[in-house]
Amino acid sequence: MTKGVARRKIAAAAVAAAIAGLAGSPAHGAESPARGAEDDGSWAKDFSFNLSGYARAWVSMNLEDQPELDAIDKKSKGKLSMVRGSLLLDADARTGPVKWKAIGRLDREAKTDYLRDLERLRETNGTAGGNSILDNYNQRELRELWAEVPLGDRVTVKAGKQQLVWGESDFFHAMDLVHGYDLSWRLFFEGENEEWRKPLTLISTKIRVPEADGMLAAYVRPGWDSCESIGNTYDIRGGRWFFQPYRGFDLSTVTNKDCKHPDGDYRDVTGGVRWSGEAYGLSYSFAWLSTFSADPVANSTFRPFEKAPTGSVFDLIHPKIDVYGMTVSGYSGPLDAVLSAEIAYTQDQPYNVGTGAFLDPKVPGNVGIGLGGVKKKDTLTTMLRIDKNLGLEGLLGTSRPSFSSIQLFDTQVLNFKESDDLVRLFAYGTPLTEHNTILTAFTTLNYRNDTINPGFAIGFDLTHGGGFAIPSVSMTLSEQWLAKIEADLFWTGDRSSKVPFSNQKSQLFGYFDNASQIVFRLTRQF
Repeated sequence: MTKGVARRKIAAAAVAAAIAGLAGSPAHGAESPARGAEDDGSWAKDFSFNLSGYARAWVSMNLEDQPELDAIDKKSKGKLSMVRGSLLLDADARTGPVKWKAIGRLDREAKTDYLRDLERLRETNGTAGGNSILDNYNQRELRELWAEVPLGDRVTVKAGKQQLVWGESDFFHAMDLVHGYDLSWRLFFEGENEEWRKPLTLISTKIRVPEADGMLAAYVRPGWDSCESIGNTYDIRGGRWFFQPYRGFDLSTVTNKDCKHPDGDYRDVTGGVRWSGEAYGLSYSFAWLSTFSADPVANSTFRPFEKAPTGSVFDLIHPKIDVYGMTVSGYSGPLDAVLSAEIAYTQDQPYNVGTGAFLDPKVPGNVGIGLGGVKKKDTLTTMLRIDKNLGLEGLLGTSRPSFSSIQLFDTQVLNFKESDDLVRLFAYGTPLTEHNTILTAFTTLNYRNDTINPGFAIGFDLTHGGGFAIPSVSMTLSEQWLAKIEADLFWTGDRSSKVPFSNQKSQLFGYFDNASQIVFRLTRQF
């Protein structure tokens, strides 16, 4: 069976499951009228409408100088990297048995002196003339628009632009791959995934099976979304969250995003099926989905992958992948904690080829920094987590026990061979390793009946060194006003070199070198 046929069968299975949701409700439910249908004018009687939302402001400031700005004799430490405002409107309605949802958001930023400096850098590195740097960050979008209808007592079907969350991990995602994330204006500081996730137009269904203590969920993505809706979006135009040392380098001048690549056409139908349930005191799930690779790879003009790129150097593409995963969680009495595990097998995860410098004279024919082609590898992603409430009331004077969590996250490249010459990330010449392991932990303290909540998160790259720390304080000022302040601090360690193009170990936290910042957020809810 070819991979194309297998993918079509995956999509067909998801379609069949969704159709089962439409047509497979129990016989007694099919014979009974919809809720409230026995009363004349029930749709009018059951009508309800609610509008809520927030106005939000962000301000962030650099805590370190960035070497890129030396080219124009500027410093970044102490400068405002973001002044941003957002307005979100969330409308809920019900007409009889049908539930409706619409969410819209408007985002606008001011061009700070720091952003002007980054635009000036484009002139020094030959990438001037592109769009304003604010095009990275100013957005307006209808984020969600869907209707959900129950069919009998067991089945609900939702159609429209929506979000689906399949997975257990927080900082890094093993199975939460239905959607990509918009990381262009914010790459690291904490927030709600619902704000960063890119919604998709889906038909989804949930079928409750109480006899088996479980539920079958399925979705179909018909391929009606825009090109920008698939995969993760990064700040490649040289903005504040482009990886060092590329701040101020507008990569969009030498590349295009190809959403019609033969191996990653955004118009293709994708979908998935997930079973979740409870047994023997454990919660578990199994999932199977066909989607697009979250992180893009470079289709290079030097080593084209299935199709010649249109960009002058390369195109960004999101090849399709198949993911099979499972989760399990349960309470441990001896530890007084909830233990969770998640594992995902990804078939045909794409990677770029070509370590070392761009053109290495010592290796004839070598094309480095990830522009030597694309190779696919199966991967195994594993997450282990322990969640526990710590009784710190006597020690720290908190109002109640403090929620804490530790996660160990590992991605393994199966059938790994150094001769494959895979790179961790294009635009760097550093090799991919067989294992990439991250350890994270966080805790939240609660004071004054949860109106003041200090928090602390920390993470370590156990494979390459480096890590992050995020101290924060969230405050409820009133029923309408919320505030949060946090610091995002990074270090690289001895095993994560910060030199690109060099075949050295410039790994995950090397990308974040000199990116430490402090962020303030103020929200007015209504």
